[in-house]
Amino acid sequence: MCAGVRSGAIQAKARTQSSIAISDNGTDWALFNTSPDILQQLKSFPGSQPARSLRDTGIQCVFLLDAQIDHTTGLLMLREHNSPLNLFTTAPVYEDLCTGNPLLKVLGHYCGINWTEVELNDQILNLPGAQAVNIKPIALTSNAPPYSPRRDNPVPGDTVGVLMHDTQSDKKLFYAPGLGTMEPAVWDAMQQADVVLVDGTMWTDDEMIKAGASQKTAASMGHLAQSGTGGMLEWLDKLPMTTRKVLIHINNTNPILNEKGPERAILSEHGIEVAEDGMTITLEKDA
Repeated sequence: MCAGVRSGAIQAKARTQSSIAISDNGTDWALFNTSPDILQQLKSFPGSQPARSLRDTGIQCVFLLDAQIDHTTGLLMLREHNSPLNLFTTAPVYEDLCTGNPLLKVLGHYCGINWTEVELNDQILNLPGAQAVNIKPIALTSNAPPYSPRRDNPVPGDTVGVLMHDTQSDKKLFYAPGLGTMEPAVWDAMQQADVVLVDGTMWTDDEMIKAGASQKTAASMGHLAQSGTGGMLEWLDKLPMTTRKVLIHINNTNPILNEKGPERAILSEHGIEVAEDGMTITLEKDA
C-alpha cells in the first residue's frame, strides 16, 4: 500500500497512526492514545491549539487504551507541557509503562504525570476536556505488548475499549482500535452505540504473512480480521442500519486502503467507512 501511494499506482490517502480526540465544547479536548505522529496530528488540527498562553494546548488529558508502542510513544512529544499530564490508564498499562517500556519514568524528568487508575467495574469517567461525555471502559481480549510480562497471556485491563455517552445529544459512540475477540460486553456496547469506531487493522488473519511483512497473524497480535467467518464485517452487518460503522487503526498491508480496490468496494456495499486523518464525527441531538 505504501509503495502504491508513493508511486501513484493506487488511489489511496496516506495516514498517520491511530489516535482520536473528543470534546464537548470545541476548545478543550480529551486525547485517546498518543501515536508517534502526534506532533503532525496536532499541527494539522487548529482546534488543539487555542494559544491562550505560551505553550498552551487544548489537550486536557490523555487516556491510553493499551500500552502498545503505536499508542504511547507520542507521550514523549508532549514532555514540554507546562504542567503534569493528566493520564488515565488501567493498572496493567501503567505497570508496563513504568517497567518494560518506562515512558512514564522518563516523563518524570520533564512535565511529569497525574495518573488516574481506570477500573473495570462499570466505572463511569468524566474526563477533563469532555466533562459532558460519560466514559465507560470495557475490557477487551487482545494482547499485551511484546515487552510486557503478560505477552500472550493478557489480563483484563491490558486493552480496553470505551463506550462514550454524550449527555448533550444523548448519543453514544463505541471506540476500540485493538479488538481481538467479540465478547458479550463488547457486543452489547456496540449495539448501544450510534457510531462504532472499531479495529480495522487487517483484512485477513494471515495478511502480513502473505505480504512477507511478518510471521504474525492478526489474531496473535490481538486483532480481529475483517473478512472471513466470524470477522468484523460479519459482526458489523448485524448492527442496525442506522448505526454508523467506521474502521480505524488500519495496517499498511490492508488492501481496504486502496479506494478503487475490491475490498473497499465490499465495505461500501456493507455501509462501512474507513477512517482517515482529519475525520470529524459529530454526535447531534435528534431534531
